[in-house]
Amino acid sequence: MSEQRPVRTWLTDMDGVLVREEDPIPGAKEFIAALREHDIPFLVLTNNSIFTPRDLRVRLLRSSGIDVPEESIWTSALATAQFLDDQRPEGSAYVVGEAGLTAAVHDIGYVMTDQDPDYVVLGETRTYSFEAITKAIRLINGGARFIATNPDPSGPSAQGMLPATGSVAALISTATGRQPYFIGKPNPLMMRSALNQIEAHSETTVMIGDRMDTDIISGLEAGMRTILVATGATERHQVENFPYRPTRIVDSIADVVPLVSAMYLPDED
Repeated sequence: MSEQRPVRTWLTDMDGVLVREEDPIPGAKEFIAALREHDIPFLVLTNNSIFTPRDLRVRLLRSSGIDVPEESIWTSALATAQFLDDQRPEGSAYVVGEAGLTAAVHDIGYVMTDQDPDYVVLGETRTYSFEAITKAIRLINGGARFIATNPDPSGPSAQGMLPATGSVAALISTATGRQPYFIGKPNPLMMRSALNQIEAHSETTVMIGDRMDTDIISGLEAGMRTILVATGATERHQVENFPYRPTRIVDSIADVVPLVSAMYLPDED
């Protein structure tokens, strides 16, 4: 990695890289601190669309002691809202989701309605209702375009696995015969939107993740170097099952901390 162009920006997944549930992974606080010490632009990415960046910042700080600025958090909800704004500015949407998604859609000037919306936008929520899903199905059958924040079929909780956006999207697709356009990882669109957010270039950015089938593939397809940490979903021995490889594999985010300084070269200007 050091033989390529210097690294000027970093992207990192959150769950499985920085935290496990709400517990910090050793090295996470030091990694964020190193980036901030060198004033290196970075974003923490998450497919979770439930929380706003402000919510996530407070949750990370209180539960894990990891201090990530609000503007350094990029969610699938924000990426989805940006996509909608690019595609159809000042449009309308029927939104199934929580504050992270509804706030993002509201902030781009969209009207949220169940009366002939341009889009049905499905995000993650802990309280999926049969009424809301039925309304979404009817609106899609009526011509609304189907967008989903991410394809994750399940997510963790303190009580165990929960159905997530991908599972509910499959239910709606079965009923309507219409497949959604997923915005979040592994769609490299989320990576490109993140790069644009911090005015970064893929050739000088590294993506850190714990999943080969989301973080690493989307980073690779967006043209970035990638680092897989073995503290999450994909274990070391499973890497050989994939037809692509990360640029580097490390035990944890703690192993990336010394790379921040070693691979960084400030702009001469």
